[in-house]
Amino acid sequence: MTLRDRTLFITGASRGIGKAIALRAARDGANVVIAAKTTEPHPQLPGTIYTAAEEVEAAGGRALPVQVDVRFEDQVQAAVDRAVETFGGIDILVNNASAIFLARTPQTPMKRFDLMHQVNVRGTFLCSKLCYPHLKERPNAHILNLSPPLNMQPRWFAPHVAYTMAKYGMSMCVLGMAEEFRNDGIAVNALWPRTTIATAAVRNLLGGEEMIQASRTPEIVADAAYWILTQESATCTGHFFIDEDVLRQAGVTDFDRYAVNPDVEPVLDFFI
Repeated sequence: MTLRDRTLFITGASRGIGKAIALRAARDGANVVIAAKTTEPHPQLPGTIYTAAEEVEAAGGRALPVQVDVRFEDQVQAAVDRAVETFGGIDILVNNASAIFLARTPQTPMKRFDLMHQVNVRGTFLCSKLCYPHLKERPNAHILNLSPPLNMQPRWFAPHVAYTMAKYGMSMCVLGMAEEFRNDGIAVNALWPRTTIATAAVRNLLGGEEMIQASRTPEIVADAAYWILTQESATCTGHFFIDEDVLRQAGVTDFDRYAVNPDVEPVLDFFI
């Protein structure tokens, strides 16, 4: 099974993991809706929906760049409508858009708390809700959330309660929707990296270039996502996948190719 001629609606696809998933799908000849906010270059956040679209088409896919803030229902609905009008339907939803703010409770401004919950939890729920009528009409439909396994150890909450709640909210969507949508033939799964991934968030928030050198590239998550999205939806749903485990199951043994610096031991990500 491939993703040729299938339509993926990917939130936050202008850069990082979302763009890597888009490019992997494009190599099969997929249609990719790049649903993200960035239309103008930012000095610390390279890439826009338009540059990502150019890369998708150069890789062999068809692209539809749409400016979307997933906090707003009218914007998501308009993007879904454009996707259906352009490509005839939606086969796959990837809920990748996410906000992060790592701080203890006293140091977390409520506007940051609200942003994380609006983007991570509400945005995931909203996109799933609005894509659902189209997904259920397609064979082998999938929803994939970039969110962690539900590990309820206090050590994952104490340093950043608000962020953990927001990411686990995405994972709870997987837990519930996988069962809710089972009879509709829609698979719902989560995917999370075993190590830190070389993204703008890691560079800007988690330790700069030193942390980047101890990270893997977004392509490892994209390859794992590709494997998940090409499985039968009827038999592959309700899972909390880890990228490395997925690829080992698929027969991958060389993970140095995903390392930013193969001489540096990769750092484990949160929630692992």
